[in-house]
Amino acid sequence: MSEAVDTVIRNGLVVSHDATIRADVAIQGESIVAVGLGGVMPRGRQEIDATGLHVLPGAIDVHVHLRDPGFTYKEDWATGTAAAAIGGVTTVFDMPNTDPATDSLEALALKRDAARKKSYVNYGLYGVLYERSMPHLKALHDAGVIGFKCFMAETTGEFPTPHDGLILEGFELLAKLGAKCTVHAENGQIVAYRRERMQAVGRNDAHAHLASRPEICEMEAVGRAILFAEWTGMRLHIAHKSSKDALFLIRDARKRGVDVTIETCPQYLLLNSLDVERFKGLVRANPPIREPGHAEGLWDGLRDGTIDMIATDHAPHTWEEKSCEDIWSCARGMAGLETQMPLMLTEVNRGRMTLNEYVRWTSYNPAVSWGLYPRKGTISVGSDADIAVVDMSHMGIIEQEKLHSLHKFTPWHGRLIHGKPVHTFVRGKLVVRGGELIGAPGSGAEVVQARHRGTPRNTAKSTEAAMMPIGV
Repeated sequence: MSEAVDTVIRNGLVVSHDATIRADVAIQGESIVAVGLGGVMPRGRQEIDATGLHVLPGAIDVHVHLRDPGFTYKEDWATGTAAAAIGGVTTVFDMPNTDPATDSLEALALKRDAARKKSYVNYGLYGVLYERSMPHLKALHDAGVIGFKCFMAETTGEFPTPHDGLILEGFELLAKLGAKCTVHAENGQIVAYRRERMQAVGRNDAHAHLASRPEICEMEAVGRAILFAEWTGMRLHIAHKSSKDALFLIRDARKRGVDVTIETCPQYLLLNSLDVERFKGLVRANPPIREPGHAEGLWDGLRDGTIDMIATDHAPHTWEEKSCEDIWSCARGMAGLETQMPLMLTEVNRGRMTLNEYVRWTSYNPAVSWGLYPRKGTISVGSDADIAVVDMSHMGIIEQEKLHSLHKFTPWHGRLIHGKPVHTFVRGKLVVRGGELIGAPGSGAEVVQARHRGTPRNTAKSTEAAMMPIGV
């Protein structure tokens, strides 16, 4: 290859999910065109010296809430994806609990327009599964949503929690389409009942939130979602697993051939209920931060392959919404896009995982699960040049005032980190250089879920079939 290309990243260690090699990476336009030794690589019109650095496929965060449209006082596409780019995240999947909710083609078009104009990174857009969206599921799928989200318990935006009959019918429809549905798996009835009883006796302390959502809430809802997915043949993803319990249900389901994947988040891997007293409402999230012992079970689940990926559930709020004395008044969720990679690289340096495992859990597995591999999730010829160049030797602390989300407070403030992203490429464009945002809004492009052939099961006993008179 003799002609110059747009960019060459030289002298770095290129990391995949299963290997690390010393190589240069050549980029032309949006794509990687060569990976090899310097002596046979082309000249770059732009050259990045990655001596002493590691070159990773950018992280794919399958679970973020960018709050745009409708709640842009919390976050918007520009601020949220700036944080993502600084954090080495090159693709985000945005959840549908905005205002309007992503439950129709009109609402999808509104969100799509905001993302197209503002996003610094690539993005997928979720549709929602609830009563109002049921007539629009196929249209949303055909329009290219990355998947659907079903909130089995309360969430920001106060969506009505769909009842089981509607969830089952929704899964039946999505199974026909070959679509993937992510579920927030908690038993909403137990949560609501407990909270009402606790509020009646005056429990409003920081630990009350955890007490209202014990592990059985997750266990029951995970089991129910798996059974519904198995019965219908739908492709299922379990969001933000917070407890070690119910992992056996995932293992058993896969043995039976159920197509189910699962994510966890840094807050569940690195915090526990002992942190609740220090951080109070800052760490109020759904599901809750749990007692000591759960994190190690989640790490074990990652290592043995039960848990497929690490996401963030990035969910920012204002300081006023997070700092209430009454825990029931504190908003649920926390920002995480910019801090995920530094936190996890620190765990690599501590020996808790390898860098190859990190790439598997944050890039390769998400790309495979959503049918984006090998275009995403790898540094290979022909793949999109979505790249995070990281410095594994960097030592520092997380300083919340330097974060790029609209609201910068975080429970990670002051935490020591060992490793961070320094350069980020999105589809061949250098959007972060030396830790500084240099790209322009609109650098990202939408990704759509690869089409899967639907494999519905028990169609003769589906809701649709039940509506037909006997003999028809």
